[in-house]
Amino acid sequence: MLVEAAWVISGVPGPLRAFFMRIRDKRGKHVAAVATARKLAVIVWHMLTKGEDYIWSRSALLDWKLRKLELTAGYPSHRGGRAKGSAADYSNKSVRDSERETIGNAEEIYRSFVTTWKQQSPKGRSGAAHEVRRS
Repeated sequence: MLVEAAWVISGVPGPLRAFFMRIRDKRGKHVAAVATARKLAVIVWHMLTKGEDYIWSRSALLDWKLRKLELTAGYPSHRGGRAKGSAADYSNKSVRDSERETIGNAEEIYRSFVTTWKQQSPKGRSGAAHEVRRS
């Protein structure tokens, strides 16, 4: 399931897509999907152990999906009421666009952060991992 989620992430703007694309360019798309799935597992573990939410979630989209799930589960509809719920924000195009822009900015920040890394081998390593296999 995590690999399937990784394939979906590869098409959605955000830092995880930038991670997927970075690995894809080096090792291929299948390796990138598995690496992204592992990163997802680590993120979920940290979120559960620390009791925190994902920092790059889109709140209006999340509220809309949770409300849709509630209605599917049989919760009562509140149509005709005077106050709109939190899921109504997702219907506002400016809210959706601002959330997409925020996530897109996070993806660009990740990319610029990664490009500043120095590409050098760790000290004390033999370099055996970079040898060509002969079979």
